[in-house]
Amino acid sequence: MDIKWLEDFVSLARTRSFSRSAEDRHVTQSAFSRRIQALETWLGVSLVDRSRYPTTLTPEGRQFRETAEETLRQLHNSKINLRTGSGQARPSIAFAALHSIALTFFPKWFREIEGRVNRIDSRLLPDDFHNCLQAIVEGDYDFLLLYHHSDVPIPLDPDLFPHIIVGMDSLVAVRSPALDLEEQMPLLSYSHNSFLGRLASSAQVRTAMPSPIRGHVNENAMAEALKFMAIEGHGIAWLPRSLAEREIREGTLVEEGPALPLEIRLYRKAEHKRAAVEAFWLAATDHGDEFMRDANNLDEASIGPGTV
Repeated sequence: MDIKWLEDFVSLARTRSFSRSAEDRHVTQSAFSRRIQALETWLGVSLVDRSRYPTTLTPEGRQFRETAEETLRQLHNSKINLRTGSGQARPSIAFAALHSIALTFFPKWFREIEGRVNRIDSRLLPDDFHNCLQAIVEGDYDFLLLYHHSDVPIPLDPDLFPHIIVGMDSLVAVRSPALDLEEQMPLLSYSHNSFLGRLASSAQVRTAMPSPIRGHVNENAMAEALKFMAIEGHGIAWLPRSLAEREIREGTLVEEGPALPLEIRLYRKAEHKRAAVEAFWLAATDHGDEFMRDANNLDEASIGPGTV
């Protein structure tokens, strides 16, 4: 079995095109096809459903993709470690996450989970909602971190992509204290039909806040960019509280009206069953259960006797 066959197969799984992968691998399409067939012969199963377009992996192909990717990662890491004398390669897992979650939630949360398992290497893709979904659906990533509110459903099959709640946040409207409240305030909004844009629209309706005039639109749907526009006094923006927490505390930004509560969910690709993935999922589940118990206890304590 040639390592090139694994590299070819991983490329094909990613591009879903024999011609594009052949070009990426710098071989003719016929030679590339023969190498995929050689891998299938060695395994004794068909990896590619050639009756469909674009190219689609068979169930066995989807299962083997994880093995191929992990094998190549381990070989690559071992090569580096042997050359640098840094010891044995550690297992690796991959995450996709919304930009703001990657900035504010992921680092501390990952350290806490990592403390419950053996140290692991990780890859993190901070991106928008569409690209994050694509990353986990196509199989390149093991886990996905997203905000969730019932008004904006997540289009993932729960049998293929189970989830747990790992944290809480909220979407809050903020503005610079220097803005003139007597004027109708411009809205700093997300790109049309973006995930955070739909959450912001829901928050606007649910909190019954007066609708500001439409102002600046951030086309790439990054909440960080809108935060800095709000700080400079360009208008009001709906932001994850975790992203604006320091500015609110320091008075650089002030809140307008009630917030929209959000769950932070961890989704996993169920067919990825490597030992490192299973161990991390178990540790994250235990950590999430503890977080939810603490949150529920805090809510009960805050109600107090005699209140409804």
